[in-house]
Amino acid sequence: MFDLSGKVAVVTGCNTGLGQGMALALAQAGCDIVGLNIVPADETAKAAKQMGRRFQDIATDLSKAKAEDLIARATAAFGRVDILVNNAGIIRRADALEFSERDWDDVIAVDLKAVFFLAQAAARQFIRQQAAGQSKGGRIINTASLLSFQGGIRVPSYTAAKSGVLGLTRLLANEWAKYAITVNAIAPGYMDTDNTAALRADAARSAEILARIPLGRWGLPADLAGPVVFLASDAAAYVTGHALAVDGGWLAR
Repeated sequence: MFDLSGKVAVVTGCNTGLGQGMALALAQAGCDIVGLNIVPADETAKAAKQMGRRFQDIATDLSKAKAEDLIARATAAFGRVDILVNNAGIIRRADALEFSERDWDDVIAVDLKAVFFLAQAAARQFIRQQAAGQSKGGRIINTASLLSFQGGIRVPSYTAAKSGVLGLTRLLANEWAKYAITVNAIAPGYMDTDNTAALRADAARSAEILARIPLGRWGLPADLAGPVVFLASDAAAYVTGHALAVDGGWLAR
């Protein structure tokens, strides 16, 4: 049920961190990978190819690129698209009273707008493949956040975007179920990535965070391997509109 052999997954922001972890987990399960990255994903490509998978890296700035063009290029790479993982994201930190319009627009463009239009373009491709008898639907997996459920501090545009991702996940699941397209989200907790470098470098803040996590550690990209393969596979055929928290127990505290 977890075998993804012959599938093609598009993963945004897979040059490092959580996106890299999810791309390689999908490759290990059998997927060929198309990466959409602003920074070359050479390390991810090498690791995927060592598993015997194909990897095509498409250089793009998701805040400016046309989603339909990107999905068309991804489809042309390996002849089909079966899975979309909307992972790429950016964050800006400042007090809400001082937060700039530029920082608002930059984050919303990548973390919310690109998520919707890539999902739309992928769903259209899934439907075309289904009409041609090439597939039976598709899988869309969005990266949400603990801040899809909580307010946080000093990240107003990120909180707004990730709250929007959760809402979009539910809406798209409702609309596209009739096409056998499932739409789910993974909500990582406090993970050891570039986005949390400043938090981990602050000894006092890091200690506060760890004290709240029942499992007592920062999450790792490998912690998303099982969840992303599950949601992409036939094992999750009856799961849609769901946000799976991978947070070490943070939300349960």
